[in-house]
Amino acid sequence: MTSIDELLCVPSVAGCDEIEVAKIRPFKDHPFKVLDDEKMHERVESIMLNGVLVPVTVRPLEDGNYEMISGHRRLFAVKEIGLERIPAIVKKYDDDEAVLVMVDSNLQREEILPSEKAFAYKMRYDAMRRQGQRNDLTSSRIGTKLPEGRADDELAEKVGESRGQLHRYLRLVELISPILELVDKKALALATAVEVSFLDNEVQQMLYEYMCENEICKTFQIFALRDYLKENDTITKMELIRILNENAPKDESNRFQQLTITKKKLQEYFPPFYTKSQMEKVLFSLLEEWKKNNDEAGS
Repeated sequence: MTSIDELLCVPSVAGCDEIEVAKIRPFKDHPFKVLDDEKMHERVESIMLNGVLVPVTVRPLEDGNYEMISGHRRLFAVKEIGLERIPAIVKKYDDDEAVLVMVDSNLQREEILPSEKAFAYKMRYDAMRRQGQRNDLTSSRIGTKLPEGRADDELAEKVGESRGQLHRYLRLVELISPILELVDKKALALATAVEVSFLDNEVQQMLYEYMCENEICKTFQIFALRDYLKENDTITKMELIRILNENAPKDESNRFQQLTITKKKLQEYFPPFYTKSQMEKVLFSLLEEWKKNNDEAGS
């Protein structure tokens, strides 16, 4: 097992130093989840064996502490082990520069949840637009300043998304948390979630309760709900349920598949000397009577 002294050894990276773990604050509104899962356990084990091989990146704060830019998972693992210091590179980023670096460093991960993309893209998008509107900079240390209106194109290219897909993710930040979790769990389709995002929070909450009690809604059900709200300022829960139920998908895939009635069951109702044709005649006669009575009841 690697000794504590070896775990605290500073990697040979230019500008790297040891920072007290207690002085490092998480990035404000950090959009990426730090989970205590199997991968985190592997990271903890790796650091226990080899130390922190890649230093975290932080920026200094006015109160003498630091804000984490890149390395939230490494910091979590170090805390789990009980180390008091961590190798870090200190960079003097302004707010927008810090956002750009934080998002870009985390987008290199293999698995990113839709909710993480949504808030990360939104933070980066806003930062890029602010940089494009600033007049106090002649150059930017992080990327190129963008005129308003081009940030979405540049961001789409940067993160490897189409412009349309980028805007779909940006819409997800308007979802209430429980519905956004359904998107992360792949229970609710992204296209449907985008349509839900145009509903106000109160309606979204009623919709979420409906989906918990019934089933996940389809896009055309949300279209119907939005069409109703174009003509009405408010909606009750009962009205919402009615609209969703009326527009629910109808599963008729097995409606007219072959119906099998066992011989034993038929013997309970027919004399043993009845032929197949005679039994069919009785059955269809009864069905005709049932249909007639049903039609009269519905008229």
